[in-house]
Amino acid sequence: MKPFRHVVRAAVLIAPLLALAPSGNAVAQTDPAVAKLNAYVGCINRLSERSYSSRARYFSWVNAKTGPTGRERIIYGTYTIYDTSGCRKGVEKANTLEPRDAALEAAATAYAEAVGALEPLLKEADDYYRAEDYKDDKMARGKALHPRLVAAWDAFASADRQLRSGVEAINDRRALEKLASIEQSEGRKARYHVEALMIQAKRVLRAQDTAKPDLAAITQAIADYEATVKAAEQLDDGPKIGSMFISNAKSFLVTAKQLMRRVRDKVPYSSGDRMMLSNAGSGWMVEGSPPRLLRDYNQLIQSYNSGARI
Repeated sequence: MKPFRHVVRAAVLIAPLLALAPSGNAVAQTDPAVAKLNAYVGCINRLSERSYSSRARYFSWVNAKTGPTGRERIIYGTYTIYDTSGCRKGVEKANTLEPRDAALEAAATAYAEAVGALEPLLKEADDYYRAEDYKDDKMARGKALHPRLVAAWDAFASADRQLRSGVEAINDRRALEKLASIEQSEGRKARYHVEALMIQAKRVLRAQDTAKPDLAAITQAIADYEATVKAAEQLDDGPKIGSMFISNAKSFLVTAKQLMRRVRDKVPYSSGDRMMLSNAGSGWMVEGSPPRLLRDYNQLIQSYNSGARI
């Protein structure tokens, strides 16, 4: 089975999704269950990160409660997002495919509607701030846009969480089924260790992506992941795991440990670190930070998706 492409900065850690696609004969390639899930994953992977980044960009200079005043030292505006019509059409089609799942289909519909509502609003805001029209109307339109933007982002975030949760539950189940199938047919060799690493890396990411980190859960998740990394490195029979994949797996491990130590030892971020973390595009440069962990996870995913793993 081949993975779909993953996509998941700032205040919310958006992890890429991994869906599983069948391989083999032509019938398997048109499996409606896979096509259904693929449509949902496609929406999330194309639109979610950019939607959250637009929010982070906006709130990097705007007070969330009071909104823009026109007296801000720097006015960045916000980001637009990609065209959402393809997502809407994909969801409409996917919702008719088997197996039917009313809750998942409702979540997908809500996602498409929420991100579709966000698209024109972000364009309106972007046009306003790019043209610096706030210099002519004393930020009147910016103030009027603020509650609409906040409401649209809140609606999107809620819809994203619902759809992501439903898709990830399916992903998790299929990943474990795939791992068990590989173990039964091949034993614990290269492919087994690669799939186990991807499952455990996601567990590490989830354990660290919580409002109230559970140090024991984080430590155990990292220990399990580290044991598999070491086992993968020590394989001496059959196909070898690609060096790039192993390198990325180890980089993710290092950052996970650094972040765990920050939690365990209550290590504060420096003023320079905080400045970089407040910028949606710079947080990954801070060692032992959530954005750095996400960056390393993304790189692990990229090497997995590219086939560099074996």
